[in-house]
Amino acid sequence: MNEKSLTLRQSGVRWLWLAALVFILDIGIKYLVMDNMGYGWANRIEIMPFFNLLYVHNYGAAFSFLSDQSGWQRWFFACIAFFVSGLLTFWMSKLPANEKWNNVAYAMIIGGAIGNVFDRIVHGFVIDYLDFFWGSYHWPAFNLADSAICVGAAMIILDGLRNKKIE
Repeated sequence: MNEKSLTLRQSGVRWLWLAALVFILDIGIKYLVMDNMGYGWANRIEIMPFFNLLYVHNYGAAFSFLSDQSGWQRWFFACIAFFVSGLLTFWMSKLPANEKWNNVAYAMIIGGAIGNVFDRIVHGFVIDYLDFFWGSYHWPAFNLADSAICVGAAMIILDGLRNKKIE
């Protein structure tokens, strides 16, 4: 066993299994939605007074940002996802495996980003299916990948706040 492989096994890259799990769950749920639900708001399934399942396409990013563009945004967002995933994987390779908090956060973001980029490349859009609302206010529909990205980002922010030293 050479020194480089030992270093990789001791690094945060060991946590990429979590990114793979997020990706597999995300894609699996999306295919279940596509195969078993009708498209659009008229076909939503009411689960709770504030939550529906539905099947919609998002051609943009968060909150349908740039969804009305001609299609270039598909490749733009895919490039951003690959760049961020590569950067986070590099950072994970520099962290020890026992640095769980940041490795979990990075893995969740990577898994979510790759889940959504898979949709963009294969389908040309991201599949969203979670619809939360309060009264007449609807949160934009989202998916497991979006949730993993948000939780991972929140973990990074919380880590930055909790590790801040007051001088």
